[in-house]
Amino acid sequence: MGNALRFLYSGCCKPDAEDAGSLGPHGVTAATVGVSALARDIFHYEITSQVPEGLSQHVVSSKKAQANWYKKLLRAWKEAKPPPKTPEEAARLVSVTLKRNQTQDVEGLLAFYGLPLPHTLVQTSGVPLSLPEGVQFEFDTLPVDAKAVADGDTVTVYVDTADPGEWATVPRRIHEAAIRRSQARAVRNFVQADALQKEIVDAGYRVISSANGTEVLARKYRIRLRGIDAPENSMPYGQEAKQELLKIVEGKCLKIFFYEEDRYGRCVGDVYSNGLFVQELMLKKGLAWHYVAYDQRPQLAKLETDARLAQIGLWASPNPEKPWEWRKNRRNGG
Repeated sequence: MGNALRFLYSGCCKPDAEDAGSLGPHGVTAATVGVSALARDIFHYEITSQVPEGLSQHVVSSKKAQANWYKKLLRAWKEAKPPPKTPEEAARLVSVTLKRNQTQDVEGLLAFYGLPLPHTLVQTSGVPLSLPEGVQFEFDTLPVDAKAVADGDTVTVYVDTADPGEWATVPRRIHEAAIRRSQARAVRNFVQADALQKEIVDAGYRVISSANGTEVLARKYRIRLRGIDAPENSMPYGQEAKQELLKIVEGKCLKIFFYEEDRYGRCVGDVYSNGLFVQELMLKKGLAWHYVAYDQRPQLAKLETDARLAQIGLWASPNPEKPWEWRKNRRNGG
């Protein structure tokens, strides 16, 4: 975009060497965030009526024509039920929406985002992989910050608002605040920038800066790991549990399967880090209980039993206090 809303989070999902040939100007592979980059630019156009800088190097038509493309793509994206989630789906939407345009323009636009060209697309059934029973939706996070882990079973994560599942829910005023914040920082008006940042944070979002200076407008989620209960921080092994969870998730892009929201407003979900089931790792390390009051999965019960028999972690103690009993005692003044 040429401004703060061309957000790419360089620390997440870096391409493998063999994918280098599929890289677009965004520096991402078609298998990772090409769809997000396209979505981001489409909705940036809705707010600013500006097309991405650099696109003219890949297409033959004028800026005026490019603006017309984004107007059509915006309408098509909003009408899609559901919106594109894969590079192939996004490429099909672009190809169908702009089918009356020159081939050079369509292919140039797709190449700009590292998306598949029309002749490489194959017909598919379009049936998505089924989610586990009870999952309401899934999402992928930005890399987890070291300060994001509250204890052994709770972590705060952020999701890029350009994600196809997020952008439509972001209030327009937050999009606009992010743009104005970037503009204020550009002219060193840090008082205004800080005020806009506070507005963004108070609404449950955050502008995150990456190591290379790019920025991401992200939505905040507090995640409660489903099915386990770790020692509270002030309990024996509480700090060990917190540090173990931090070691598992820090710097990683997590996949979350969201089941429900608890009474504290946290998202209760299954969490995967680099393809590994985080709750399973915590149980194997002996740093959490299987939370049988809320979860009856036999595989989690077995992991706790195995850790107990091996006297791993907190099970080195003959009778460790359960965190739900510890909390009850504190509430009752015990």
